[in-house]
This record gives sequence, C-alpha cells and structure tokens, in this order.
Amino acid sequence: MLKIDGIAYGGDYNPEQWPEEVWAEDMRLMREAGVTMVSVGIFSWALLEPSEGAYDFTLLDRVLDLLHANGIAADLATPTAAPPAWFFRAHPEALPVDKDGRGLSYGSRQTFCPSSPAYREAALRMARALAGRYADHPALAMWHVHNEYGCHNAECYCDESAAAFRRWLRARYADDLTALNDAWGTRFWSQWYYDWDEILPPRPTGAVPNPTHQLDWRRFCSDELLSLYEAEREVLREAAPAIPATTNFMVMYNFDALDYWRWAPKLDVVSNDHYLQSADPESEIDIALSGDLVRSLAGGPWLLMEHSTGAVNWQPVNRAKGPGELRRNALAHVARGADGIAYFQWRAAKAGAEQWHSAMLPHAGTDSQIWRDVVRLGADLKALAEVRGSVGTAEVAIVWDWNSRWAMELPSQPSEALRFQDLVRAWYEPLWRSGVAVDFVRPDADLSGYRLVLAPSLYLVDDAGAANLTRFAEGGGVIAIGFHSGAVDENCHVRLGGYPGAFREALGVRTDELFPLLPGESVGLSGGGTGTLWSERVRLAGAEAVSSYTTGPLSGSPAVTRNSLGSGTSWYLATLPDPTSLAGLLDRLRTEAGVESVRSTAPGVEAVLRRGADADYLFLINHTDRPAEVAVAPDATELLTGKPVVGSVGVPAGDVAVVREPR
Repeated sequence: MLKIDGIAYGGDYNPEQWPEEVWAEDMRLMREAGVTMVSVGIFSWALLEPSEGAYDFTLLDRVLDLLHANGIAADLATPTAAPPAWFFRAHPEALPVDKDGRGLSYGSRQTFCPSSPAYREAALRMARALAGRYADHPALAMWHVHNEYGCHNAECYCDESAAAFRRWLRARYADDLTALNDAWGTRFWSQWYYDWDEILPPRPTGAVPNPTHQLDWRRFCSDELLSLYEAEREVLREAAPAIPATTNFMVMYNFDALDYWRWAPKLDVVSNDHYLQSADPESEIDIALSGDLVRSLAGGPWLLMEHSTGAVNWQPVNRAKGPGELRRNALAHVARGADGIAYFQWRAAKAGAEQWHSAMLPHAGTDSQIWRDVVRLGADLKALAEVRGSVGTAEVAIVWDWNSRWAMELPSQPSEALRFQDLVRAWYEPLWRSGVAVDFVRPDADLSGYRLVLAPSLYLVDDAGAANLTRFAEGGGVIAIGFHSGAVDENCHVRLGGYPGAFREALGVRTDELFPLLPGESVGLSGGGTGTLWSERVRLAGAEAVSSYTTGPLSGSPAVTRNSLGSGTSWYLATLPDPTSLAGLLDRLRTEAGVESVRSTAPGVEAVLRRGADADYLFLINHTDRPAEVAVAPDATELLTGKPVVGSVGVPAGDVAVVREPR
C-alpha cells in the first residue's frame, strides 16, 4: 500500500503549464492546504521526449526535487495517454478509426489505437526511460500508469484492431473456429465463418449485428487496454519492485467500457476518478454507490485519484458546487473507504481544453471560497489520519457484472429502456436512505459473509454464477432477483424452457411471455403502488405471490413472488415497483434477512461505518438544511473537532461529523 502517513491529499500537478517562477508559490500554497501527494507528468510526453528516443528530463528533475524538498510525495505518471505529434507523423497507422470507418486525427488525448504495435513500442520505451531515471528518487511514492484507460479510445475499428481481435478470439476459443461459430450462433442469417480472417470488428452493417459478436468485442476491447497496462506495469516493476502502481478507474454513471473485476487484481492500489452529473439532483447517492463499488473492487481501502472542487467543463451545463458540497463530497468518499483524496487539478489552467474545469487553486486565486474550502478539507483529512486502513463492513451484497451490463444494453432487446446502472441505483437508493451498508460482488463471489444478496439486473449469467447465487439461498440466505435476469448464458444464448432462465427453479416461478411497458405506462400492484418498465406473465411453480398486477393485460398475475429454498428464501420482482413500494419491499427483505442499519438517523443524514483495529469510525453526513442529532457511544470523540461527545453528536445542516467509537 501507499507509504504516506494518514490520508493522502492533493491532485494533478502540471507545472509545465506555468512559468517556473510560479512553482515556489505552488509549494507554499500546497503546504498551506495540507497537500501530501500530487500526480505529476500525466500529459508531459511531448516535453519529456521532444523527438523519438531523445529525452529531456530537465523540467521533471527540478519538479521532483522541489516536491521532495517540500515534503510532498509524487505519484509519478507514465505520460502515455497523450502521444506527441511527432509520433503520429512518424506512425499515422497508429491513429484510431471509429465505428463508421473515419480515421481520427491527433490533437487531443488518447488519439491512438490500443492495438497499434508502434504505440505499444513507444509507450514501453517511454515507461522504461522514466523508470530508469526515477526509480530511486526520494519523492517517488507511487507509479501512475497512463491515465483513464479507455476514456476516449475504448474501441478502434482499424485493420490492426481487427487482426488483434482475431488473435484474441483464437485464444478464447482454443483455435477452434467451430466453437466460435457455435458460441456466436452463426447459423442464423448465414453468418457462419470458414476462416478466421473473415471475422471483422462489429462495424456498421445493414441490420442488427450478432449480439455475441458484439459482446466478445466489448470483452476484447477491455482486455486489449488491460494488456497495455500490464506491459507498462511490468517495465516499472523491473526497475522499482517496491513502488506500488495504480491507474485511475472511472467508476461513475457515464463510463462502462472496461470490466474492472478483471482489472482490479492487477493493480497494487485501486484508484478511481469520480465526477458528478450536473443533472442529478441527488448526486450524493451516486457518490455512495461509486464508493461502495470501488471499495468492493479493491477489497478494502482505495484512492480517489480525481474529482472536482467545483464545476467540470464537459457537460451541457457545468454547475458549480453549493455551500459545503466540496467537503461533503470528499468526506463521503473517505467514509466509503478512500484513503486518499485528490482533484483534477492543483492550479486551474488558463489555456487548453480544460481551462474552465475547476481546481484546488482557482483562477480567482486564494481569495475564493474554493480555496478556503480546500484548506479546510486539508485540515479535516489531517484530523482523520487514524481512519486510514480501516474497512467497511456489509451484510448486503448487490451483484454487479460488466458482461451482463454490456449484453443487456445491446440492440434488439424486448425494451431499449432497460439500463443496467439505472436498475441497480433504483434498488441501491432505498438501502442508502435506510443507512444499510452494501458491498458489490461478482456472480461467482464468496457470499458466505452476507445475509442478503440482491441481483437487480443480471440478464447474462453463466452456470457457475447462477449456481453460486442459488447455493447462497439454499444455505440460509435471502436473495432477490430482478426481472429479465438469468435470461441468457455467457454466449448470449437464450436459456430455453421459460423465464427467468437460470433462476427459474430457484425462484419457483415460470414466465412464458414478456410484456415490457411503454414509456409513461404503468401497472397497478396489489397492496398499493405501481410498476413501470416491465411486466411478464408469471406462473407459480412452488413460490407464493406477494403482490400481483391489478391493471393491464396481466391483471391477476403475480408481480412479486417469494419462494422457500433450502433453509433460505428467494424473491422475484417481475416489474420495477415505484420508489415507495420498492423501499417497503427492501425493508421487508432485510428484516427477513436480519440486516440492520448502520445507525438510526433523520432522513437525509447519511451514516457510514469504517471499522478499525480498536475503534469504529462513524461518518455522519447531513445533506439537509436542518441540524440533526445522532446517538453515539458514551465514550466517543468527534475527530474533526477533537471534542469528546457523550451519548449523541450534533451535525449542523449541510455539515459532517466523524465519530470515533472505541470497541
């Protein structure tokens, strides 16, 4: 893990954008703000290698020496996310091609084909030169490999990518073309392949492309970028085996290109970038969901590598953060396992594509609310140093699978309105409001530590994953499965015999026909409430009906069912209940499973627990405009103020309290 005392604090530092006389001020202000680590060199390739094989580390030498002299650690990046113009002039074949066959130009970032041999060679040469020079530099605390893999070039459709895709397929299907044809179902529409060279990326065609072809393409694209990370990481490890490495994930609402379950084990430290969606009126829920997912990927503490102090620059309307929001956002990430908080970027740029993106030191300088908030947050994180390394505990798990997400959102589904993340958030939100701790798991994960497992959207699942979830319930757990789950296997082949396919027997139900709902359409549910998005004709095959449709063509058919399975229970939701009804149903599920809230609080006051070796750390985040009082242990201490609290702690409107409760 990262060798920095306490919770790391800082951001992307780009001194190359500023005259050298500014650097001394940067150091002084970083110390004032409590900065302990900055990421450097992320987009410096053009300056570090002005021509092929000719390196100039003069600027970076001075920067790293300056950071070390000021007690600030360096998260040193390989600058391979933005190759310089000279590279593309020498290797125009390394430029990416989009889905429509258009060749893209250089002039921004990530303008390379992930399968390009020339790019790989140049990137590894750059990483080797960097590692050889700085492996023993005293400022070096961590390697930052590349930046935001796949953010702009997750897919390239050029001929080189096509050849790489075929190599990946030959490995996946053991060089057996018949196995690929069977997996892809190519007897349909005369798509049978007789030669590997006949296979192309899923470029635009006259009708709906083959779904398994598209799914394997998404898998390949994720793996191709992962292979680039692993290659750079190996170069760095050879030079400095004791220095940990990371690359920044993007676990947030608008990115789904990479299967992070496959990536996470390859990182020494899992880190994440997270930005708010301006149109989301309750973005604190998205922060919580993302934090829980990243903690689950990491299997413990992680680093927040990027977020914003205020507005971003790439949404239709870029909203500034409101009073106290910077602090609440940052400490919410800490509450859910972040042992480091960093921003893009340290000093707001005056030129370039991100000149209107907020920063720790804004255009207005130190006479600004953002700067005052940044300094206050630095003091907060220093006060929370002892929280580092503590872990979250959860008895509820939500199944999250990128393969299932990709497959369900392919064209030609029963309803194009189904969106994986929307469905997961719909189920997650009531748990968040109730203060219930949640982990995210793969379908094949060890579930022995959980009481309640939820699968809101698991369209695709293999036999092993389905059996694992079934065993959980048979062994005494409570499981709930959402509609259109278990429908297809790992090759996107429909599981025959009725829906919900892989879970039909475990749930004690059988559906013979699907009735997705039109936009704005709803169905009534017995006991009150409505269902949206989906309905289906469910027949009981051992389960009992908990709720039934009261309107629509399926009136009288079960909508929510419960089944006894072994020593546990399995539930099925054949529609999406309205938020109030879904919250009530999840309350019933967690009561049945024996799951309690972290702490009883007023609505809008988020309670999150991190567990240390000798104490629990209770984070209380008040998202309301009213003060709140929360019961705590009689011998507790509020860490942000250092004051003892007896029996309860007050949390002012829009504020945060962190309470140490000795065990």
